Amino acid sequence: MKRRVVIGFLGSTLDQGKSPERWQRWRPTISLVQQQDLMVDRLELIHARMHTALAERIARDVAQVSPETQVLRHTMDLKDAWDFEEVYSALHAFARGYKFDPDREDYLIHITTGTHVAQICWFLLAEARVIPGQLLQITPPRGHREPDTFARGSYGIIDLDLSRYDKIATRFRAEQMEAASFLKSGIPTRNAAFNRMIDRIEQVAIRAKSPMLLTGPTGAGKSQLARRIYELKHQRHQIAGPFVEVNCATLRGDAAMSTLFGHIKGAFTGAVSDRAGLLRSANGGMLFLDEIGELGIDEQAMMLRAIEDKRFMPVGSDKEAASDFQLIAGTNCDLAAAVETGKFREDLLARLALWTFALPGLKSRSEDIEPNLEFELTRHANTDGSHVAFNKEARELYLRFATSPQAAWSANFRDLSASITRMATLAPSGRITTELVDEEIDRLNHAWRKSRPDNDAELLEQLLGTRQLEAIDLFDRAQLATVIRVCRDSRTLSAAGRVLFAASRAAKTTSNDADRLKKYLARFGLRWDLVQAAAMVRKS
Repeated sequence: MKRRVVIGFLGSTLDQGKSPERWQRWRPTISLVQQQDLMVDRLELIHARMHTALAERIARDVAQVSPETQVLRHTMDLKDAWDFEEVYSALHAFARGYKFDPDREDYLIHITTGTHVAQICWFLLAEARVIPGQLLQITPPRGHREPDTFARGSYGIIDLDLSRYDKIATRFRAEQMEAASFLKSGIPTRNAAFNRMIDRIEQVAIRAKSPMLLTGPTGAGKSQLARRIYELKHQRHQIAGPFVEVNCATLRGDAAMSTLFGHIKGAFTGAVSDRAGLLRSANGGMLFLDEIGELGIDEQAMMLRAIEDKRFMPVGSDKEAASDFQLIAGTNCDLAAAVETGKFREDLLARLALWTFALPGLKSRSEDIEPNLEFELTRHANTDGSHVAFNKEARELYLRFATSPQAAWSANFRDLSASITRMATLAPSGRITTELVDEEIDRLNHAWRKSRPDNDAELLEQLLGTRQLEAIDLFDRAQLATVIRVCRDSRTLSAAGRVLFAASRAAKTTSNDADRLKKYLARFGLRWDLVQAAAMVRKS
């Protein structure tokens, strides 16, 4: 049978007691050897040199109530028992120098005595298996006691086993999923890359105060995500101030400095009173600078100092102002390219780019369109007070179009939200029909063609070169340009073939759209991989 060994500090206050009445007083070190079902073979008692007399008295009392318990005293002098680094270093050295024998002995670490810092250090050493033991906690007795009874109290053993870790890990994962869902506005996403990015944003938002840069096309959800990050941090009591949002594209001329950094009365014509400015309004909270690439060079310089030093100079003032805010910036432009052209400060970009997250457009998250349909319909119901739903055929028709290569979604989620709102508003008796969907598809296609005019010559010249393009008839150019655009918007050769030959293949029992498309491209000396490569170069 293994011997049981208890390791712990002497309780310099709790273990006190000199008179005979001390046996009616609860003393944790004495209590642990009084437990009827906790046999202690050896007690390793750690104490400061100044408490030697108390340690000797406790050793004598242990011998009186539990003669079979051997008490070994260890002197450990700490300059500051509340200094985490000093306490951990001392206990770590003690553990490394102790000759543990887990095959013959079981070890319990007494955490009732000692400072809270010591208790944390004991836990860390046990969790890391530097000490191969479990945590032991002694609690005082409750209720009425007879004068002649020992103040034994009770004990509990905290077992750091894997089953407990699994329970904690399960709760932690649940909290992580809840936070990630919160950032996604509660909408379950099926896009793996977007899920990974949201997980990272959640980690950074909770653990860091550094600026974050959200990039992505217009309508990708940068503003909404920034607000959700703020709400997540506010919910966790990590931030107390307000959320202040400003679109930098709206800041022009002298008003930009005043809007951001404030001004004093009389700073310029029309300054009839002091103005705090948005940075001071965001003190203790979060500032979201959307379209930060539109910020002027002078404002960029002021913003850099405000980010780094939390101080800035209001317009017309000779005294600095201060604001402790957390910053999120958003942009739909290439800030690195703006640095190259001198339109954006390199040092400001370096400060912003510590945590950069590129939000994907809706077209690259087509699998997330379906869950967002219900979200948009619910939002419409909350706004207009009327519940609207698709009928089955209309829903299938809309999703086929929405997830197809033809759907440009140039304004991303703004396009989707507007589309659902239009259909919900026009829906007879609260049902979106196929007729409404057909009408909406025509409306979207028309809008996207107007916002992105085609240039066949430029598109084909990029692939074929000027000489080869001149040898192709105008009729063939129009057809070939259409084919190239579909190819670039499709993930595979087969997918492009299905779009291009949808009408003719419907009349066939078998089809080979990919082979048919491959042969068509070969007529002009083109291959699928060349078309895709050219598309990637153009996007980058």
